[in-house]
Amino acid sequence: MATTPIPVTAGKTRWIQLALGLIVMMAISSPQYVWTLFVKPLQGATGAALPALQITFSILLVLQTWLSPLQGWLVERFGPKLLVALGAALSGLGWFLASDATTLTQVYLTYGVLCGLGTGIVYIGIVGLMARWFPDRRGFAIGMVAAGYGMGALATTFPIDTMIKADGHAHTLVFFGVLLGAIGVLAALGLRSPGATDPLPSPREEIATGPDVGPGQMLRQPVFWLMFLMMTMMSTGGLMVTSNFANFARDFGVANVILFGMAALPLALTVDRTLNGFTRPFFGWVSDRIGRENTMGVAFLLEAVAILLLLLFRDNALAFVLLSGLVFFGWGEIFSLFPSTLTDTFGTRKASTNYGILYMSQGVGSVLGGPVAAAIRESTGSWIPVFTVAVIMDVLTGLLALFVLKQMRKNYLARQVVAA
Repeated sequence: MATTPIPVTAGKTRWIQLALGLIVMMAISSPQYVWTLFVKPLQGATGAALPALQITFSILLVLQTWLSPLQGWLVERFGPKLLVALGAALSGLGWFLASDATTLTQVYLTYGVLCGLGTGIVYIGIVGLMARWFPDRRGFAIGMVAAGYGMGALATTFPIDTMIKADGHAHTLVFFGVLLGAIGVLAALGLRSPGATDPLPSPREEIATGPDVGPGQMLRQPVFWLMFLMMTMMSTGGLMVTSNFANFARDFGVANVILFGMAALPLALTVDRTLNGFTRPFFGWVSDRIGRENTMGVAFLLEAVAILLLLLFRDNALAFVLLSGLVFFGWGEIFSLFPSTLTDTFGTRKASTNYGILYMSQGVGSVLGGPVAAAIRESTGSWIPVFTVAVIMDVLTGLLALFVLKQMRKNYLARQVVAA
């Protein structure tokens, strides 16, 4: 099936929507990605022990992921403009109020709860909206906004770090809370769902698509639970490596080796964050052309190879930097491939709610990845078993994509055609 042409004005509209969605995603990325910069000053303000304060980050991630089905339903019920604007406002408000926090409870409720709720609403709402606007380039469009979330903090990390050192964390939280919240709200006010006056192209012939299905029917399909299992394994395995990145860099003795005038660890983190963002639209674009499952197989097996090579060359600082970037490049695309595959399978009408349910698998990975890796390292005294488990999960998920998911989706879509 060839892609149908669309009017120039309709084509411009959806690219404007993509740009606005990208801006909002960048505006709400900092609470997660620069949390580490606020840990020490918030410890000083609250007098809290580090483990207790780190619960804030867990609250943020759990609310961002485990409430995503409800957040997706709210976006579909009240529209993307209102809900995404509210999410951006909550994210900014969380930082603003956290500036006055003097107790752990206040930090939990402001930085943890408000930012978690706000970022979750925005993330689910924007991904679902892009799935509707870009049926022909769904992987690329979702990958672009997911990259905005993954890379948005690149623009704020150094200014925030500088301001904390110069003016303190309270002033920094107020300033950036207001600034990023306002940017997010203003961009969100331009969002809208496609309507009858917005004719959109048909999906590419390489992408098999199904009719619109709500969450109740979706949850009865084995193909959904296979996708949930696969995304859980990729989230868990990837986070086992990425969440402990600094720890094993120090254990391998490469963290402070100077490369190109910079210590290997911060250099690697910069490379990794960049590639973690770039991979999302790249592999999304690839999947629009060669199919979702084929792309999953390539990307997931690539990560497995990268982790193995990282383990083999763990004493070489330059190899460590380059191969860690390849690991992140083979992992971050789950945030474009899985929502695209889900929407291809179950349609766009309930895309936000449906993806909200699948996105809970990322919450499972967030809970399991770091602690499981730390427990394995503690019990064995080595990072090698951690890497081994991550590689096994990558290989298994890649093979499931190529040899199980592809056929299950084909069978499911064939049944939908017969039923229609």
